[in-house]
Amino acid sequence: GLGVLRLLEAVQRSSPATRFYQASTSEIFGNNSGQPLNEQSGFTPCSPYGCAKLYAYWITRNYREASGMFACNGILFNHESPRRGENFVTRKITRAVARISRGAEEQVRLGNLDARRDWGYAPEYVRGMWLMLQQDAAEDFVLATGETHSVREFVSCAFETVGINLNWQGTGTEEFALRADTGQPVVVVDPDYYRPLDLKSLVGDPSKAEEKLGWKADSSFEQLVEIMVRADLDRIDRDV
Repeated sequence: GLGVLRLLEAVQRSSPATRFYQASTSEIFGNNSGQPLNEQSGFTPCSPYGCAKLYAYWITRNYREASGMFACNGILFNHESPRRGENFVTRKITRAVARISRGAEEQVRLGNLDARRDWGYAPEYVRGMWLMLQQDAAEDFVLATGETHSVREFVSCAFETVGINLNWQGTGTEEFALRADTGQPVVVVDPDYYRPLDLKSLVGDPSKAEEKLGWKADSSFEQLVEIMVRADLDRIDRDV
């Protein structure tokens, strides 16, 4: 949050014609209604990260409205790619699936499988960021797919990409998944990975971006998962 403030102040003092993009996040919405969220939805962040990002959002709007700077917020829902860090759940899953399929790993341990997110393909979202900066006047935009999928769905789709079907058994922290072909347990729920205040479901409404920017997320959920799994398979094969 303070980093954004310092950048805004530097731009205002030294280069007021510079166009400023603030990378906001769907985490600022927190545990909202479960309905598609847009630029008019309320904010109830549930993490220190979300709180800091909400400050960055408001200070960007403040500088825009107070000084006339071209400063916009992109409220982006989860945007993924093979560049995602391994500590994020999507990349943790695709990397583990690739390694399991190559016999380099036996199972992956995950937290809340029922958590639902609006996952899109990052390069398309970067194009949306660029489009925001090409407008005549600065505005804030939500970028999202408008669809929501559970972590469980992401896992199943990732395994299907490498030709492995899963049999899910149990519920809650006792849930696990077996390979349909061998019966080997390949997914285990670990309570240590649950968050104190976990966001149950996040889904965005990108209508404004579609109307004003001509932007939409083109890649499907299944295409996104396959892109990430294939990239991790390529990494393993290169290392071998």
